[in-house]
Amino acid sequence: MTSGTPRPAYRRSAGSARGEARRKDLLDRVIDDLAANGLVDFSLRRAARAAGTTHKVLLYHFEGVDDLLTKAIFALRSRRIDKALAAATQGSDRRSLADSVRLVWPILVGDEARVLDQAIGLAMYDPVRYADLGRGASQQYLPTLFSLCPPDWSNRRKQEVAEMILAVLRGFLVDARTRDEQDATSAGFEALVRALEREEAAVD
Repeated sequence: MTSGTPRPAYRRSAGSARGEARRKDLLDRVIDDLAANGLVDFSLRRAARAAGTTHKVLLYHFEGVDDLLTKAIFALRSRRIDKALAAATQGSDRRSLADSVRLVWPILVGDEARVLDQAIGLAMYDPVRYADLGRGASQQYLPTLFSLCPPDWSNRRKQEVAEMILAVLRGFLVDARTRDEQDATSAGFEALVRALEREEAAVD
């Protein structure tokens, strides 16, 4: 990625419906590019090419490359979370937490996973510049995992289990990216599902 964040030289179109629509359209195009090509060599000029515009236009709508990247990653995660939540809650009957996690997993390792994993890597590589990419991931995922927990659990128990699921699934995502033995990751995932079944059977 290009180092440094350009200082905005143009007035950004905050507050106008037309400006917000234009900003969303630009952001959607940048998101599509990130999903297809990842974060390697991401820059304001690359984003402008993907959006079919100039870097000056992007600076009119965003505060710089880091602001654009952060907003794109957050929007991409939101899209992924919406898909996962839809898969976990489809139908009228409430599923067990274990079954919900089983339905969510294929979406988490889908096409968008690579670029989101890279975003977490950036947060670890440069925690000062990219801290929001790391903290933001937890802030986005945890409410969904919390909502999938049984409604009769205490909030503390929901939070503890949601944190555990997030940490374990992150580990599995790294494992899936760095090992050829997919059966090993699958075996670990099945162990997580069994652990969640035991947790649900336990008395709060």
